[in-house]
Amino acid sequence: MRIALTHNLRVTESEAEAEFDSPLTIATIERALAGAGHRVEPFDVTGPASLLVTRLEAFAPDLVFNLAEGHRGKTRRAFYPALFEELGIPSTGSDAYTLCVTLDKALTKKQLAGWGVPSPRGRFVTRATLKSGGFDELPFPAIVKPNFEGSSKGIGPDSVVDDPIALGRVLDALLAKYPDGAVVEQYVPGTDVRIVFVEGLAALPAVETIVDPAYPRRHPILDYRLAHIDTASVERRAPARLSAATRERLTDLAARTLSAFALRDVAALDFRVGTGGDVWFLSATAIPSFASDGGLFAATSAIGLDAEATVLAVLRSAAVRHGLQPLLDAARPRSGRRRTGLRVGLAFNMKRIESHAGDDREAEYDAPETIQSITRAIESHGHVVVPLEATPEFPRALMASKVDVVFNIAEGLAGRSREAQVPSLCELLGVPYTGSDPATLSICLDKALAKRLLVDIDAPAFQVLITGREKLRPLRYPVIVKPNQEGTSKGITGKSVCDDEACLREVARELIDRYGQPALVEEYVFGREFTVGLLGERRPRVLPPMEVVFLAKNDRPVYDYACKQDWPKHVRYECPARLSKDELRAIERACRTTFMTLGCRDVARIDLRLTPEGRVFVIEVNPLPGLTPDYSDLCLIANGAKTEYRTLIGEILSGAIKRWQHKQSRQRAEDASSPSLPGVDTPAVDGDGLNGHDALHPN
Repeated sequence: MRIALTHNLRVTESEAEAEFDSPLTIATIERALAGAGHRVEPFDVTGPASLLVTRLEAFAPDLVFNLAEGHRGKTRRAFYPALFEELGIPSTGSDAYTLCVTLDKALTKKQLAGWGVPSPRGRFVTRATLKSGGFDELPFPAIVKPNFEGSSKGIGPDSVVDDPIALGRVLDALLAKYPDGAVVEQYVPGTDVRIVFVEGLAALPAVETIVDPAYPRRHPILDYRLAHIDTASVERRAPARLSAATRERLTDLAARTLSAFALRDVAALDFRVGTGGDVWFLSATAIPSFASDGGLFAATSAIGLDAEATVLAVLRSAAVRHGLQPLLDAARPRSGRRRTGLRVGLAFNMKRIESHAGDDREAEYDAPETIQSITRAIESHGHVVVPLEATPEFPRALMASKVDVVFNIAEGLAGRSREAQVPSLCELLGVPYTGSDPATLSICLDKALAKRLLVDIDAPAFQVLITGREKLRPLRYPVIVKPNQEGTSKGITGKSVCDDEACLREVARELIDRYGQPALVEEYVFGREFTVGLLGERRPRVLPPMEVVFLAKNDRPVYDYACKQDWPKHVRYECPARLSKDELRAIERACRTTFMTLGCRDVARIDLRLTPEGRVFVIEVNPLPGLTPDYSDLCLIANGAKTEYRTLIGEILSGAIKRWQHKQSRQRAEDASSPSLPGVDTPAVDGDGLNGHDALHPN
């Protein structure tokens, strides 16, 4: 089966993320599912819901293994199951209604009262009702906790109070932090006991929470510090040491609670067993923790099930319920097999605004069709693709994805170094990626800065205007004016070529105002227009030059934005271009020198002009060229070179794979003196970066 593992990844130790899952927990579940032969894709849901929907639709899972807690609000746990149901995707666990109700402690206890399940006498309190008083009727001592939180959030050493004055003080502080409401209820001295439910398994033994008697605390409660910081002082014992009558009472109350809320697949119920043997219901958790030291695994290990078997039991329950038994039975364990592909993260910015003459904000972004084409091409080489949209949530998604390498086509969101954002994060996290490094991407995006470095080749004379009012250098007219830090010919139109200073300044000021960046003014070069693709590293392979032939008779043609949007009306492409041997050598030499001077890597496209006298002028360097099949210039060049699209993508990817292999070799060398970890396998990838017979150059 294809299984999406939805979760909120815990990346900090803050109390706000206490309910989220650690990378170790997610890795344990993923290993269990993948080990049973399923294809698993982790989805950290933290971020825009639109991105999650896009990723889910792209992955098309048969089932969602859901651990998502949600970020905020009283219905946060219910959001994702409701979303899955709306999308028609089966998921593990209880439905949205049950998740919503069981997060509300007061409502849960009120509903269970009708089922004969006793709870400590209490009251729901908000900031609005706090002033109304009425706490004198509560028996003291009382305990105060957030009404819509789990994982002991908001519970501390002062949560148990002995009088109304202390209660008012604690409530005031708690509601400031958790304004949705608090529950105040009678404090019951005794023992915390958890009943774990996994559908399809026999009744699991009760789990008792035991705290080291030497641990300093005023009252025997499991507060936030004990649950998350001083965990060494906590033990979870299964089966709990209870009398036969208490065990029977717990079993009965648990059965009533499970029926009342139709809890499914997996759940955990917390009770307090008083010193006199009375049993009181405290809370229900429809998404219990899968942490290694939690009550779930303590209960299942007591009957001989390890963590992986427990995860698979939850999966089987959901699969059977959703009629997915055939897919479940068709899966085959992967033990003993070597992984033959890599997990490849595809970093992109998706185009959601249709580009046209009046709105080019997302002109450099990629359409969903392009992203899908690249995905299919990478998968055709035996790899698994993980979509990673380069939004502000990208760092969290990258950390959660556990990809081996990143295939980068992301243009970035804003700023002079926007194209360097994704590679910089990859380098920070030690993830190899395709394409040039952040320095090269930043330099090449700044056209003027790139030209200053190209001292060994011809480039048009230029000047950068920051305001449009600067004193002009003695440039030769006509000149062309363009934004200094844009691609895809953004900002270039038919009026970009100017014959005098007045026109130059007018166009420059318009561009500066529109794009919020300097304008580049450079001498217009008369001649034939070419664009050239390069692949590789160090000494790259130069693909056949493609000539851009302008259809309209114009002595000063420009390959502008309108041209690229509807190119059949304006130009035709000739690849390979008709060039003499000397012209071809001159173009290849200029492109290769430019590529190496600017430190490009894996792929680049260079735009240039060839004058009637045979001089080659480099106009622009694009180390992050478009990859839309049969549309982008580099893809048309590859077609002219008789290179299939999947081969082009594979060749770009091979650079990152080689760096990944080098990283693995270094790691093996560093670990040579240390014992290897059991159960860890290494993907078998051939030296050319692909798998076996599926090489880049099959001939």
